This record gives sequence, structure tokens and C-alpha cells, in this order.
Amino acid sequence: MTTGIKGIRLRKAVAVTFTAGAVFATGALTAAPAQAATAPSVSAKGAFMLNSATGSTLYSKYADTKRPMASTTKIMTARVVLSTPNLNLDRKITVKQAYRDYVAAKGASTADLKTGDKVTVRQLLHALMLPSGCDAAMALADTFGSGTSVSARTKSFISKMNTKAKDLGLTNTHFDTFDGNSTQNTNYTTPRDLAKLTRSAMKYSTFAGIVKKQKTVQYATTSSGGTRTYTWYNTNKLLGSYSGATGVKTGTNTPAGPCLVFAGTRNGKSVVGVLLNDTNRFTDAAKLMDYAFGASSAGTMQLRTLPQGAQRD
Repeated sequence: MTTGIKGIRLRKAVAVTFTAGAVFATGALTAAPAQAATAPSVSAKGAFMLNSATGSTLYSKYADTKRPMASTTKIMTARVVLSTPNLNLDRKITVKQAYRDYVAAKGASTADLKTGDKVTVRQLLHALMLPSGCDAAMALADTFGSGTSVSARTKSFISKMNTKAKDLGLTNTHFDTFDGNSTQNTNYTTPRDLAKLTRSAMKYSTFAGIVKKQKTVQYATTSSGGTRTYTWYNTNKLLGSYSGATGVKTGTNTPAGPCLVFAGTRNGKSVVGVLLNDTNRFTDAAKLMDYAFGASSAGTMQLRTLPQGAQRD
């Protein structure tokens, strides 16, 4: 970490560079004429926002450029599970040691699922979307994929993710992982595609109900028949910070940078937005929602603080 006055000046210089870059890129922006205010500049390398009801474009910055998207991948993980025929959300899944081993090997975000615990599909979806549990992602892929081994089933599930992308018309999206931890560098999407995917996912009441929660407390049965309490906090700091925020998912890793898929509703108008590789993702999301809603909340927004020990993503 850089410290001292020089470090402060350096950070300021970097901030100015990003701002200037965002202003320069405004030629790539498209705004709906309904917005009275000037379209804001954002630090994201790619951004997109749409009207949830109509699907119309509200904001666009390099919206069709392919980029890695880190854990926002898990939106598709949830979408595939929720579209499973005859889905039983209360079906119980036994946590395997392989899920914990995977997280440890990757140094990935985790819901800290304990081996032998029995958790429901609904609980796994909470563990996937709030603390961004890669163990939960693997559990869902292992459960809803086909094959005779964990490896075969997770590969099968990833294939289902790509099939669903084609079904949804996401022509610039490809998955090689169930959680965003790509090993082949072929896990990518575009801001437009990711917004379209999220708009589709938000039509599921289960998904929409989960991603708007700041926190959840869940109870699972242990291998010995006891009860374990899981407390998961949502890594999306917009929730509880920006009035009207309703989701959706954070994502951060080295290839992708900080990413955010956000959603919000005010006065009957709902939007979904995407920011890929954005060092100011929460503030920029607030600026974009202000733009959509004709509001001015971003400047005074105080971000919710995550408790010590909570996952960051």
C-alpha cells in the first residue's frame, strides 16, 4: 500500500485520470430522451442500464465489448437452477467436502458451508447471491448437472449455462465456470448481455426476493442431527444505502476488476444496470439510478458498512 502525502497525491492523480477518461468516452453514451438531466460519466470500462418494464436502453458505454465479469456469473448460475422443470426449492442437498476444498484451492469467496450439513436449494441460492459463496455455486452445479462424478456434473451445468445464454439471445456471452473463477479466460459477457440476463432473472420472484436482502439467517441440519445457524450478509453495499435499490450482485477478481449488477425501483419505474471494471461501482450505480429516476441521491449517499468477518466481493 502507498502511504504518505505522495501516495495521496498519486491516488488523486489516478482519480483525475479515470474521470477524464470517462468524460472522453461520453461519445459512446446513449441516453433515452425522457431523461432531463445530463447523462453522468462513470469510471466503468463498460456500462449499460435498461428500463426493466420495456427493456429499452437508458444508458450505454461500450455496451457490446466483451469483458470478464467475475462473480456476476452467479446470476446465470441462479437463472439455470430456477428454470429447472419441476424445481423443488425445499429439496435438501448434503454439503460435500469437495465444495470446501474447491474454495480453499481458489481462495474464493465462501458461504462457509460445513461438510455434511443438509441445506435446501433455496438456502443455497441465498448462499450464492448474498455472500457470493463459490461453495454454494459448486453445490448447485453439482446438483443440477448430469454425470457420474462431481467434475462431470459441474461441466454439464456449465454447458446448461451456455445453452441458456443462447436461449436468451446473449450472443456475446460465454461461460467456462459456474462461479466466475475462470481457468481458461473464456468466461465473458457484455454490459448489455448481462443486463438482459438480469432482467430475465428478476422476473423470478424467488430471485428478486433473495437479491434485495441485506442479510439472511438460515438454519441447517448437521450430519449429527443438530442445527447449525448460517448468517450471510449481502456484499452489495447499495442495499440499505440507496433508496429504492433492489439488488443485484457484486463481482471482483483480477481479470475483471470490480463489477456490479444493480437494480432499483422508484415511483413505479424499475431499472437494471451493469458496471464492468469500475473502481467507483457503488457511487456510479447511484449516479446512474439518479439519472434514471430524476433524483439527486448519489452525492449524499452513505454506503452501508459490512460487519467484520463478512465476505467482500
